[in-house]
Amino acid sequence: MEASEGLSEAERHRVLERLGAVVRAIAQDERSQLRNRALATERVLEQLREAARPRRKRKPTKPTAAAKERRLEEKRRQAQTKRLRQPPGD
Repeated sequence: MEASEGLSEAERHRVLERLGAVVRAIAQDERSQLRNRALATERVLEQLREAARPRRKRKPTKPTAAAKERRLEEKRRQAQTKRLRQPPGD
């Protein structure tokens, strides 16, 4: 992979990071050696396409006000349930 000229520098770096220096695919689906070789080549190409594709950055999100209120209400309900489990006088 390091000597590959078909990939840009950034793509090469992504592929090496995700797949490593050696990429292999095994195909034993068909009886024909030529067909298995073609299948293996397709699988390698698919792996390379997937590895070279840039990943989207995760966009951090905040919980909505309604979600916060639901969470707090559930906490209040759980606290009330636990308080009711206590023996009287504590």
